[in-house]
Amino acid sequence: MNEQLELTFDIRLPEPSKTRSIGESFEMFHELNPAVYRNLVLLCRQLAGRGRRKIGMKMVFEVLRWNYMLATEDPNSEYRLNNNYTSRYARLIGQQEPDLAGLFETRGLKTQ
Repeated sequence: MNEQLELTFDIRLPEPSKTRSIGESFEMFHELNPAVYRNLVLLCRQLAGRGRRKIGMKMVFEVLRWNYMLATEDPNSEYRLNNNYTSRYARLIGQQEPDLAGLFETRGLKTQ
């Protein structure tokens, strides 16, 4: 697998809202930033391809954050990937990518 991370994108943030749930904020973020999902899937496939049967999404998220920070000039880049979204991405990837199903251990959501 020779695919490379796609890091030449700007992370777009939804307008702040105190009434929006984490789930709603995630949906908006995901819609605005499809490259985040593609990069997370690529990183997960790289590990799964090396025989890993369980992966922590927080680790994958930090690897993406690290690489994005190295590739961008944005001084606020560390704040662009919200940790609140890691469990949402783990669930979404597990549902939409059959080859990655079961890779993440998830718990019940506290908030919708």
